[in-house]
Amino acid sequence: MESLRSGLLGVLEKIKNSVLLDTKEVDAIIRELQRVLLRADVDVKLVLEVSERVKKKFFSQEVPPGFSKREVLIKILYDELVSLLGGEAATPYTVERVPFRIMLVGIEGSGKTTTAAKLAKYLKESGYKVGLIAADTYRPGAYDQLRQLADAIGVEFYGDPQSKDPVRVVEEGVKLLAEKNIQVFVIDTAGRHKDEEALMQEVSEIYSKLRPDDVILVVDATQGKDVAKQARAFKEVVPLGHVIVTKLDGSAKGGGALSAVAQTGARVAFIGTGEKLDDFEAFDPHKFVARLLGMPDLEGILRRFKAAEERERERAKLIATGKITLLDLREQLLELRKLGPLSKVLEMFGGPPLPVKGSLEGGEEELGKWIAIMNSMTEEELLRPEIIDRSRMLRIARGSGTTVRDVKRLLESYNQMKKLMRQLYRSRRRIAGFPA
Repeated sequence: MESLRSGLLGVLEKIKNSVLLDTKEVDAIIRELQRVLLRADVDVKLVLEVSERVKKKFFSQEVPPGFSKREVLIKILYDELVSLLGGEAATPYTVERVPFRIMLVGIEGSGKTTTAAKLAKYLKESGYKVGLIAADTYRPGAYDQLRQLADAIGVEFYGDPQSKDPVRVVEEGVKLLAEKNIQVFVIDTAGRHKDEEALMQEVSEIYSKLRPDDVILVVDATQGKDVAKQARAFKEVVPLGHVIVTKLDGSAKGGGALSAVAQTGARVAFIGTGEKLDDFEAFDPHKFVARLLGMPDLEGILRRFKAAEERERERAKLIATGKITLLDLREQLLELRKLGPLSKVLEMFGGPPLPVKGSLEGGEEELGKWIAIMNSMTEEELLRPEIIDRSRMLRIARGSGTTVRDVKRLLESYNQMKKLMRQLYRSRRRIAGFPA
């Protein structure tokens, strides 16, 4: 993945070196992002969709207080890359019950046998008693390779180098290992080409006889977007539960492989990042993208955005209970004005959302006055309007080009709105059966 990482670092460097982040600069950054993703073998359609979303979100999104335009663009890029590679919150691979049977499938050369041992080691270290079953009766040396790997990691093993019947090998292996109180069975099936009908039929037959608890597809990162075809081919034969992507240590096409898997709806559970048995980890799109971007300050930026989002959620709760401040009101009015002229907004809401008297033109003017008045207040006044006395009103009126009467009218409307919102909140709670 080093080439994808270096390419994305180049995109980040462009963002950090930008001056205005106007249309021209953002277009140049988007073009560089497209080149990087295409070189990583991400599907052209996906690249265009991601590019369009990054640009649209950036130019339609307000820069939150305390953040720079560069940080906003970096956060949008991070979110889009996470979405491209799966987007789901990381959930640990779960053995739902014991005994638990896992069947590994995949085309020849995907690194499936080594992956079987890596998975067995991971599960053993998670506290399970694990057994490996060598059901690849076609590839010379498959039995010996898996037996040696089982010895190396200290797990039970079953195979029959003389048998050419993989279904019988699996059945006997499960039976014999069960007598040793094995909790998790990891079955390594033969590698096959997705177009070999006889071998795909064998996968179907093993599944029908064994009825495994999970079928994991092993794919090779160097195959890029072609892994989507493999996933679709196997999904037609057996119900895929998870995917493991191997050879992510230096593949230029790793991004394409991961994004292709995500497009099939399958979930990447693990990734292989090298040849050693320890080069194996649970896949988390968020951590993976953070590592790709490799910025020392990225974690700090993401933490600040998360804190800001939590503050917004808390503010929304307070507003819903009628605990609205003038700072909240100002932000709501600024958002309202973005929707267009007041006449259009009223049509959208089916009536006046705020207590604005008079004609629509007068209401538009009143909103403008309210915003100007609140812009002339200190943060303390916005958060605690009750401290605004006559001397403060005079200062606010002078600073906003309005009158003391206008300031009073705003405060009266604000208090009416708080009262109305509290009444609505209490009514909703009574209807829901909660004490008011």
